[in-house]
This record gives sequence, C-alpha cells and structure tokens, in this order.
Amino acid sequence: MSRLLNIEQRNSVLHSMITLVDQSRQVIMSANQKDLKNYSGDDKAMYDRLKVDDDKIEGMISSLKQLADQDDPVGVERFRFIHDNGMEVYNKTASFGTVLIIYESRPDVTIEAAGIAFKSGNKILLKGGKESLNSNLEIVKLWHQALEENEISKDWVQYLSYNRHETQVFLEKPTQNVDLIVPRGGENLIDFVKTHATCPVIVSGRGNNFVYVHKEADRALALDNIINGKTDKISACNAVDKVLIDKNLPNKEDFVRNLITTLKNFNVEILGDASLSKYTEVKKITGDKVWYEEFLDYKIVIGETKDELEAISKINQYSGGHSAVIVTKNKEEAENFMSSVDCAAVYHNASTRFTDGFQLGLGGELAISTDKLHQRGPIGLQHLVTNKWYIHGDGQIR
Repeated sequence: MSRLLNIEQRNSVLHSMITLVDQSRQVIMSANQKDLKNYSGDDKAMYDRLKVDDDKIEGMISSLKQLADQDDPVGVERFRFIHDNGMEVYNKTASFGTVLIIYESRPDVTIEAAGIAFKSGNKILLKGGKESLNSNLEIVKLWHQALEENEISKDWVQYLSYNRHETQVFLEKPTQNVDLIVPRGGENLIDFVKTHATCPVIVSGRGNNFVYVHKEADRALALDNIINGKTDKISACNAVDKVLIDKNLPNKEDFVRNLITTLKNFNVEILGDASLSKYTEVKKITGDKVWYEEFLDYKIVIGETKDELEAISKINQYSGGHSAVIVTKNKEEAENFMSSVDCAAVYHNASTRFTDGFQLGLGGELAISTDKLHQRGPIGLQHLVTNKWYIHGDGQIR
C-alpha cells in the first residue's frame, strides 16, 4: 500500500466529496431509481435501505462534514514509559491498513462507512450487493474524482464487482492484502463472511431488541417507548422486536389493551405468549424459536414475565446482544437491569433507536458490533484503529 496519507490529505478528500455529493444529487438518485426498478423482492426493510432520497443524500453530506471536523484518530498516544535503561517507549494508535466492507442494499454505506475507514488512514475495498450496484458505482466514481482532485491514487478506494462465488474465493484467498473485514447486512451475509474469511472480522450483528416494562413503569412512557422502537424505522437493527411486561404492573390489563390498539393502528402484526393470546388481536406463538428472530418488519412479540430476574434471563437467552430497555421509575432496579443484561447498549426509559453512532456522539458509525472484541456497540472513527509500540533508544541491548 502507498505511504499513509497525512490528515490534511485525508480531510481534503472528504471536503471534495462533500461538494461532489451535493452537486451529484440527481445523478445518484437517478442511478438509485434503476436499482429500485430492478428490485424484485418484497422485503420492506431491504427496499427501505436501498432507497436514496434527498434526506439520505443530506445524511451522506452530514456524515462527511462530521468526519472532516473530527480529530485524526491515527497517531494518538495511549501510553508512555521511560525504561530504566533510558529507552523512551510509546504506544500510539495506528491504521489497520486495508479494510474490506461487504454490505447489502445500503448505498449510503458507500459514503459513511467508507468515509470513516478512509479518515482512519485505511485503504478501502467495497463489495456492495447486486441490488444497489448502479447507486454504488456512481458514488465510487465520486470517490475517485475526489482522490484525483487531490492528486491521490484512486487505489485508495476500490469497488469489487464480484458475484457470490468470486467473493468467497477472494475471502479465502485474497489477491491483495486485507487486514480487516466489516460485513454490513443480515445474518446470512455475516455467517458467510465469518465462514470464509481468513482475516479478522468485525461482526455488525443482528438486533432482536427487547423492552422490559417493569412493575414500577410509567405506563405512558412505556407505550411511547415501544411504539417508537417498533415503528419509527423497521429496517433498522436498533428497532424493537420483543416486549416483556411484568405481571405485577398496576392496571396491566388497560396497558396491554392500549398497547395492542396502538400497535394495530400502525399495522403491526402482534404475536404473544400464552398469557397474551387471550386477546383476539394477538396470535399465539407456537414455540420458543420466534424469541430468537429479528423481524425487520411490522411484527412484534409480547410476553409476560414474573419479575426482573426472569426478564433479564430471557433477554440474555434470546436477544441478539444489541440493545435492551427497562422502563421503570425505580433507579436501583434500572441499574441492576443495565449491569446484568448482556447487550452492547442498555437503556433506562429511552428508546433503542438511539443505538446509533451519530446519536451516541460518535459522528457516524462504521458498524454496530455485537462482539466484545475489539469494540462493542457503535464503532466510530476513534475505534477503527489498532495500535503499535514506538521505542526510541541510543544503543540499548538486553
């Protein structure tokens, strides 16, 4: 790979991209219309992720502006030590080298994820899904134009137009150096990459997020929390799929009926365990498998739990390790829940929809990791680095 670009060069490319994306709105959306017309599936979440409109273009531009304004994540000193023999020892952040991003459907990833990886000093390999090919290729043209405007090789951003078999071969025997792979998509894509990759993979895992309505919950707050988490954006991995209601919630019957009515107003299909299936609007679940599922659709499962311990146990068993909420007025119970639930993001009286790099102050995200190494939850610019040791001596030997 070429010598590391300095921060002025990287920022200059990002500023060029801001201008080019703004100027190319119609070109990008026209290419996206071709992708939308070619899309033959009926997956609502996939279609929502595929579509590019003015709001998504604004989001792309905003993410580039935020990246350009952030400090350089490379070369940040984490540790220093002066050895007894006089050696000066430093540990500093370093770029990975080459990052491969494999993703489905979302053309905005070609801007946002690639931008984060580029600002972190990495060469970028992009492998998008066939459903978004036209959109992605137009955006990659802009990357190349931005690089050329700044007299930087186009090799810093490459698009891999591979089919599934060619992708598998590349993962198993890369024809160029790859230091890190980030899959962005459903469980099938993630499993495919993990199975065949020969270098480290950051897993941007599934959602299947839970809300637990504690017996001391504010019922109006709980209702708003669930409706927002479920209906605000069904295609998001931070959407709500499961609700657990404490059996000792006061006026539980009224709360459940209100919840069912409101969900139905949003055309949400409601499934329930034995305790909830007495309601005519609720379809009884037939087994435990559904508790593991991430829906990415207007669909939800509601169940009853006897107490907080049972709720924690169920969430830890079935959730995707992404996000979980407790709605309660009891701060002590909230703290216990948040420390005991094994998820990347845990909430007290707030929506799971905030599990997002921008919303949590990172200025965008590369992915939302449900792994515990090397970073959990939203992965921002400051996390997409490794580190190395710098040792300065004047002839010391051991």
